[in-house]
Amino acid sequence: MSFKYFLGMAPEDDIIESSSLTNFHKLRLKNISLLDMLINKTVSIALDKDLIKSKSIIVDTTYFKARYNQKTPREILQEQTKKLRKTVYEIDETLKETFPSKNTIDTLKAEIAYSEKLVSTINSNKSIITYPKIKEKLNLLEETITNDLEHLQISK
Repeated sequence: MSFKYFLGMAPEDDIIESSSLTNFHKLRLKNISLLDMLINKTVSIALDKDLIKSKSIIVDTTYFKARYNQKTPREILQEQTKKLRKTVYEIDETLKETFPSKNTIDTLKAEIAYSEKLVSTINSNKSIITYPKIKEKLNLLEETITNDLEHLQISK
């Protein structure tokens, strides 16, 4: 409720979709200095309205992992494809025969290619993608593939 008050929203107003922030960040905030400017402006408005009384700032680092525990992009894709396949097998194990053979090449490009084939195969089966738990894992995998492809283009 305090966030709705801060944003000038009525208590009965719907909250924004969380994916909107992710899409805004990806599509609109390509310039890091713009993101810093938005954060600084938000904090200054909160200070002007006496909403921040503490001298310390707590940063939510939910999506950041420690350096010693990081997985490679390839390992993350492998983990996500494995979870997706496992979820599909729980519903219909006969689909195992329609899936592409697992990637054996130790490169990110090969893993992305395999992941794209898996996504395409699952998307072509209209009955299986109606399950929310499959759709959730499928969306996460598609987003990871997109992020990895963006990273590969930038790193070139």
